[in-house]
Amino acid sequence: MIANRTKERKKKEKQTNAEQRLIVIGASSGGFEAIKKIVSNLPADFETPIFIVWHISPDVHGILPQVLNRENKIYAAHAYDYEPIKPNRIYVAPPDYHMLIEDGKVRVTHGPKENRFRPAVDPLFRSAAYTCTNRVIGVILSGALDDGTAGLWAVKHYGGMAVVQDPIDAEVSSMPESALREVQVDYCVPVAEMADLLVNLSKEPLKKMEVMKDEQTRKEIDIAAEAKAMERGILQFDGLTPYTCPECQGVLSRLHNDNIIRYRCHTGHAYSVDALMLAISEKIEDNLYSAIRGIDEIVMLMNHIGDHHAEVNHPKLAAIYFQKAKEADERSQLVRRAVKEHKQVSKNKLEQEFLESTVKAKQ
Repeated sequence: MIANRTKERKKKEKQTNAEQRLIVIGASSGGFEAIKKIVSNLPADFETPIFIVWHISPDVHGILPQVLNRENKIYAAHAYDYEPIKPNRIYVAPPDYHMLIEDGKVRVTHGPKENRFRPAVDPLFRSAAYTCTNRVIGVILSGALDDGTAGLWAVKHYGGMAVVQDPIDAEVSSMPESALREVQVDYCVPVAEMADLLVNLSKEPLKKMEVMKDEQTRKEIDIAAEAKAMERGILQFDGLTPYTCPECQGVLSRLHNDNIIRYRCHTGHAYSVDALMLAISEKIEDNLYSAIRGIDEIVMLMNHIGDHHAEVNHPKLAAIYFQKAKEADERSQLVRRAVKEHKQVSKNKLEQEFLESTVKAKQ
């Protein structure tokens, strides 16, 4: 009798989970206050589970769950691997770990960085969309660059709803602007209206739908869950590119989701166009400084040897070393000028410059 009741309870829980919506939230710079405000405005008995990725340095102690527990009675905590998904809970990705959704449980993994972050927004959104299809409500908040855009595309592709913070309301508008530009967003609202919207969306009845699950998304989820990218055949999608991964110098393969172009290397690191441009720009500056360091070292060495020859009464030989040191120092000035003039580029910056030049041309 007890065994039958337990079986019925588990069956009911499984049916409830299958019908339960879930909310995935992605944020970066400026997102901390936005997340706090949303959670504080939710009713304490809000049943829909919430999953949050907020970009944070890997060596910083994650304080977001403690802060959220002061804002609301909905229990918030860093997720742990294979933790069951329960209603009226907030799951926060721990620093330096991706958070994924997998068949009624949470995965916490140390897979390759995406868009130079771990945790990254895209793996959470992508895994939630693939696993839970139209039950997912994806939310993009304040942040720099465009992490979350490809993930929000996956949410829409698998039948879920896409919500974006109004860029005017965001402390840093890049992430919301990118999502609005690349994804057919359902709602764009300020943070003050977000909690009420999420409550209403969570109450909307689910429509029955069938979704074809694609192999590329499955493989990318596996890679975030620490599977080997090479074994998953990631290099087969869209072909190889002439670009190398700024993180590990591995070869980059091109991926796309409709009009969204991305790149992933054979070790697993993934980049949006914006993240890749910024990473390469930073690498250029690092390399220029390495060149300056090398030239400075050779200048010091040749001057040192010149001093030695001068001390042992070889003035002509010393003069040659001093002359070559001077020429090298002049070359270093060219590199220093290149560093001074080097600017980090990004897709957003270039498009903004284009818009500004278009407006000026019309005036």
